[in-house]
Amino acid sequence: MSKQPAVGTPAPDFTLPGLVLGSPDAVAGERGDYALAEQRGNPLLLVFYPGDETAVCTKQLCSYTSDLDRFTGLGATVWGISPQDLDSHESFARKHRLGFPLLADTERTVAKAYGIAVPGLGLRRSVFLLDGEGTVRWKHVALAGLTFVTTDVLTEQLAALQAG
Repeated sequence: MSKQPAVGTPAPDFTLPGLVLGSPDAVAGERGDYALAEQRGNPLLLVFYPGDETAVCTKQLCSYTSDLDRFTGLGATVWGISPQDLDSHESFARKHRLGFPLLADTERTVAKAYGIAVPGLGLRRSVFLLDGEGTVRWKHVALAGLTFVTTDVLTEQLAALQAG
C-alpha cells in the first residue's frame, strides 16, 4: 500500500469514470471521465467513502449535498469516490438526489495511490482538500469510519485555504 500524500505535496494524479445527475428527473446520469489534471484552478474536495447505500456514507453524502452551496460558494468542487461501479452510483445518486459527481474506483487504484485502501475491507473514509494547483492542503483519514467530517469543518478549511 502506498503512503498517504503529505500536506504540502502534490496529490496523486488519476482519471476515473464517474457520473453526475443532470437533474433529479433526468433519464440517465451524465457519465464521463474525471481527470484530476483537468481540475486545476479551484479547490477540490476528494471524498472517499466505503460504499453506496451504507448508513454512514448515505448520511455523509446527503449532508454534503444539502450544503453544496457552502462549498461552491467558496469556489470548491466536490467529488465522491468509492469502489462501486457507475450503475450502483447512479442508483445511489438518484435515490438520495446527490448533487456532485460520484467516481468509480472499482479496482481501488486511486484508494491505493492515496494510501487509504484496506485489504479485504475496501477503503478508509477520507477527505483530501486540494488547492487549485493539485497540492494537498488538508486531509482527514478515519481509523474506523463510523463518523465523517462535517461541512462546518470542511468549509473552515476551505476558508483558511482561500485566506492564504
